[in-house]
Amino acid sequence: MNRRGRMWLLPVSVLIALLLGLLPLPQPVQGLRPYWLALVVAYWVIEEPERVGLGFAFLVGVLADLVSGALLGEQALRLVVMAFILQRFRAQLRFFPLAQQALAIGGLLLNDRVVAAAIHLLLGLPQLPWPYWLAPLVGMLLWAPLFLLFDAFRQGRRSR
Repeated sequence: MNRRGRMWLLPVSVLIALLLGLLPLPQPVQGLRPYWLALVVAYWVIEEPERVGLGFAFLVGVLADLVSGALLGEQALRLVVMAFILQRFRAQLRFFPLAQQALAIGGLLLNDRVVAAAIHLLLGLPQLPWPYWLAPLVGMLLWAPLFLLFDAFRQGRRSR
């Protein structure tokens, strides 16, 4: 399968991640919402580093900021930091077993919360409530099914 045949998966996955990030949730579980966009960007940085890098993470982050009405550049910075770390350790991460990858992604998502808290602290914005610190755990648990789903779509398109 040529590259053009599976080019739809990247923008569709980003669009779905953006929509999932905007989906209204009941207040008690609001803080548990995984950072879908980070999970999607992480997958693509690991699997398609020639197409998805820091520039892509920045553009997607700015788009997410515009769509969500958040502080312009916050998600862009957070995603760029995550993409940079992923690019640095991509070779090792790619060959980790899926459970070990999930732990690494959980660590990256926790780091993302630290970056977000630092941004809020520097700008004098209110800090996120404590349930938001549980979202990296949810993201870590979702990593394996998400990774397998994306791989199934990519391999399904390749086998035709």
